[in-house]
Amino acid sequence: MLDILLNQTLIFGLFGGLGLFLFGMKIMSEGLQKVAGDKMRKILSALTANRFISTLVGLSVTAIIQSSSATTVMVVGFVNAGLMSLYQAIGVVLGANIGTTITAQLIAFKITAYALPAIGAGAALKLFSKNKKWVYTGEILLGFGILFFGLATMKEAFDPVKTSTEFRDMFLLVGDHYLLGVLIGAVLTIIVQSSTATLGITLALATSGIISFEASVVLILGENIGTTITANLAAIGTNLAARRTALAHFLFNLIGVAYMVAFLPIFMNFVEMITPGTADFVVETQKQAVNYGVSVGDKPFIARHIANTHTLFNIINTLIFLPMIGILAKLSTLLIRGKEIEMEYHLKYIDNRVLNTPPIALGQARAETRRMAQMTVEMLEETIEFLADNNDKRIPALDKKEEAVDLLQREITDFLVALSQQSISQESSKDIASLMHMVNDLERVGDHCENLWRLGLRRKGEKAPFSEIATAEIQEMGEKCKAFLSFTVQALERQDKTIKEKASFMEDEIDQLEETFRNNHIARLNTSECAVDPGLIFVDMLHNFEKIGDHTFNVSRAIIGQR
Repeated sequence: MLDILLNQTLIFGLFGGLGLFLFGMKIMSEGLQKVAGDKMRKILSALTANRFISTLVGLSVTAIIQSSSATTVMVVGFVNAGLMSLYQAIGVVLGANIGTTITAQLIAFKITAYALPAIGAGAALKLFSKNKKWVYTGEILLGFGILFFGLATMKEAFDPVKTSTEFRDMFLLVGDHYLLGVLIGAVLTIIVQSSTATLGITLALATSGIISFEASVVLILGENIGTTITANLAAIGTNLAARRTALAHFLFNLIGVAYMVAFLPIFMNFVEMITPGTADFVVETQKQAVNYGVSVGDKPFIARHIANTHTLFNIINTLIFLPMIGILAKLSTLLIRGKEIEMEYHLKYIDNRVLNTPPIALGQARAETRRMAQMTVEMLEETIEFLADNNDKRIPALDKKEEAVDLLQREITDFLVALSQQSISQESSKDIASLMHMVNDLERVGDHCENLWRLGLRRKGEKAPFSEIATAEIQEMGEKCKAFLSFTVQALERQDKTIKEKASFMEDEIDQLEETFRNNHIARLNTSECAVDPGLIFVDMLHNFEKIGDHTFNVSRAIIGQR
């Protein structure tokens, strides 16, 4: 037994095959995400409180990205950001459990013979095609081929153990003791952090004739528990609602596995009934057994049996729990008690847990940038109001907003840098660069707002009041800058790329005003209408407003794709 387990062919084949399988799945998933990134954003934007729509959303997104773990981690991030309620999130998770079974159905097709041609075609498209869509299609084909080649490698690796009585007895024990099989499936999935990978190992064992259909079923049930651990790990350090979402996913699968184990014989009979071609295969193999003395396998079309088991379990479980989403939400709330502490300023949209899903991550970065831009508009408005009324009570709020804008600039930039290191499309790379320029310019607008209110405090402290004309000019300059910034932020909200002409006009208007008001100030100095000390503060204020105009214009250029 030990000699077999230490067999070089088994060890190298299993680890190498599993590595290829996981790598192929990653490449294929990334290619699918690049092709379907916009569709995924549209699907997620369709979320409502309707449990059926939420479930369909979870199913669709998981079918697109081929990873229930990625979907559930994404959902935890959305709940943590306040973009999704616990009720909505549970619906999405229910759908994700069905969506992930599509992978098993694909694997069950006997297309291993086409793995190498798929790798060749995929590599050719990725390396030599200039069209982005064909490059992404190449990635999908390449990943698909590597995935199946890895599966075939694992299957071949188990050849040395086919004749081992001890090895067979060990897995017979799994078939006889359901809970042991469930535990092994769960632990294995937790170790490799992928239910699809564990499914691949189960398929390799089953198609090699090493484990029975019964043992395969209990391993699959265990895998469904193990895959929920990923979301629960992702929920560490998040808010209450996010942790409750992850717990609801665990409870949903755990309870489902519990009642399925109780009715396992009935469930397996149902799988046999709905798996096509079973009866014909049995008759044919019985004839072969009589004529040629070959043994009949445990189950005909074992790969299809396993795939159907995986799909049926999740469909049945979803149908049972769909009317009980509210109960599941209450149960997870009961188990994780407490009240959420709201922070006045914190990151609302971006979450590092979705970096592996670039289209969603990019959408989050855009949302956080829009929020930062809106906060900057509010800062400018409140700064202009302070310059008008000299009310010191406005300063603490302005200070907090300036700190929040600085925080957002750092966090968004860090997030975008991490995102740029993922496998992303050329268009996404340009979008990331534009967003980086935007957040930097918005942060500079915040800095100039701070300069302005500090100049206002200095004017008040030095008792250097402006003349009525100077006060009116500062207010006019401020209103022009506010109008320009508001116009640009609204364009950012709409993703309007037709603002070039108007943005240029508004920026020129601010520059001309700055020059005109500076010349007016010099004229007032010459006629002694204005004193020197307040005059210096006045010129500094004009300069800061003019700089706000410059940075706002830079933001507009980033919106239209020139930066």
